[in-house]
Amino acid sequence: MRMLGCVSPPTQGDLTILGGDPVRDGAAIRARLGVVPQEDTLDNELTVRENLLVYGRYFGLNRKLIAERTDELLDFVQLTERADDQVDPLSGGMKRRLTIARSLINSPDILILDEPTTGLDPQARHVVWDRLFRLKQRGVTLILTTHYMDEAEQLCDRLVVMDHGEIAAEGTPRELIARYSTPEVLELRFPPDVQEAAFEKIKSLTSERSELTADRMLLYAADGDELLARVRAAGLEPVGEFVRRSTLEDVFLQLTGRTLVD
Repeated sequence: MRMLGCVSPPTQGDLTILGGDPVRDGAAIRARLGVVPQEDTLDNELTVRENLLVYGRYFGLNRKLIAERTDELLDFVQLTERADDQVDPLSGGMKRRLTIARSLINSPDILILDEPTTGLDPQARHVVWDRLFRLKQRGVTLILTTHYMDEAEQLCDRLVVMDHGEIAAEGTPRELIARYSTPEVLELRFPPDVQEAAFEKIKSLTSERSELTADRMLLYAADGDELLARVRAAGLEPVGEFVRRSTLEDVFLQLTGRTLVD
């Protein structure tokens, strides 16, 4: 991400951004980029409006144009009513939306976002998603990192799954799910004292991937309801059952495993 933002030089390989060389044309490329860092770096002592006015001057924009864009952007991120409030008392979701507005002051061609909704509650996350989706509709290219698979599925047209600094897979959300998972997943729960024995018996009923976790088993299937019927026909009765569609989280765990690696 730092290389894409023309902050760190490429370590190897070739990198071209907006047709330019990030080493030779770094300043010109940065003028066409917007960056939303993982941590908000707003000026808390200034007002919401002043944060945008000051930031716009870094790009050499004239005051009249900055003022016009500030009004447009505050309306876009739904902060017009807080324009003259100081930043410090704003909620986390408001600060995140302000950071996004600030990154758009120069009308960038590419917007780089580093985990844009980390730490936000579900309502605030969906508001941010809505704003980002609207940017996509306007033709702005978004490049984002995220650990939220639902966020990646909502926002991304093309994904790259990284594991230990290497590309593990790439494609559209639908392509990745079709390639590395099954259409549906059957989640079953049994009493703790019989769960392992039940899992061993159920594994023989399917040739697809199956996993046993601390509190449930995950059975990947083309038809979850049909597999559930086979489980019951085998004389097994779970205390909890849930059939759902496969998600990018299933893909991610299939590619990287469930073991936590720092």
